[in-house]
Amino acid sequence: MKGLVYGGPGVREWKDVPDPVIEKPTDVIVKMEATTICGSDLHVLKGDVPETPAGTVLGHEGVGVVTEVGDGVSGIAVGDRLLLSCMTTCGHCANCRKGLLSHCLGDEGAVGDAWAFGHYINGTQAEYVRVPYAETSSYKIPAGVSDRAAILLSDILPTGFEIGVQNGQVKPGDTVAIIGAGPVGLAAVATAGLQGAAKIISVDLDDNRLARAKEFGATAGVNSGAADWKEQLLAFTDGEGVDVAMEAVGIPPTLQMATEIVRPGGHVANIGVHGKPVEIAMEKLWTKNIGITMGLVNTTSLEMLLNLVAAGKLDVENFVTHEFSFDEFEKAYDVFANAAETKALKVLIH
Repeated sequence: MKGLVYGGPGVREWKDVPDPVIEKPTDVIVKMEATTICGSDLHVLKGDVPETPAGTVLGHEGVGVVTEVGDGVSGIAVGDRLLLSCMTTCGHCANCRKGLLSHCLGDEGAVGDAWAFGHYINGTQAEYVRVPYAETSSYKIPAGVSDRAAILLSDILPTGFEIGVQNGQVKPGDTVAIIGAGPVGLAAVATAGLQGAAKIISVDLDDNRLARAKEFGATAGVNSGAADWKEQLLAFTDGEGVDVAMEAVGIPPTLQMATEIVRPGGHVANIGVHGKPVEIAMEKLWTKNIGITMGLVNTTSLEMLLNLVAAGKLDVENFVTHEFSFDEFEKAYDVFANAAETKALKVLIH
């Protein structure tokens, strides 16, 4: 079969690799129908994830059809169409029982780190993939849910919802600001209404992204490049500050922005992936009774979100802006990596 292989920093290639085989009774083999590219894949390619060895097939999101089932799997059959979670979880260890699926203590990849696909083991950007712990790491896709919709549920929608909306403790009637209108920030925009947010303000430097945010449910947009961006945003709250400020970029200035616009008693939910320390003005914040959260997605909301999509209550297909075939993987990476020019959100590769 072919797979998109990480060959070391800056090196990627769609090439022949060995077919996956059942290695453990809890495995299944899936023929991939669709996958996508995540910012985490770009980090691996840059060499920012040194634990990923050269030769690893990238990707941790996918939709496919089961072709082979391990002896220990009873709830999945050949022919089932599955959504693969970005987290590979055993479902029974101490962390899984607490709902901390991202810190599964199972033996795929690193103990305590459930991001296995495309990180420690071969991932989903391939014609076939071995799915460990299949019964607790994949979900049967209801009839009528397209690849375009399902692919968003592997990672970005649960991430935006769990780490932004749920961790931010969004309540009915809240005013929410989401800094960063990339795919994960827009996922938070799209799901904030599920918790009853009344005002959803998208903040970004790109007017095109701000316009897209309104398509996904934002009630207003603020360009953070404007000299008076903060005044514009606070005007939506009569100067009091937002109830919840979500950071979905992953750089120090945007997290600092979030702490400046949240009201006393509010919440800052960090979604962005930070690569260096961030200085927070604790001397100004400690008296404001602000909660600050961060985290790695546990995908505990994945089945619920899948049911909402299947019922037509959550429309996410428009996240996909570009489509490619498997033999166009290299082109797909170029388009996604240059999103500022191509206006790519998510690419669907099928």
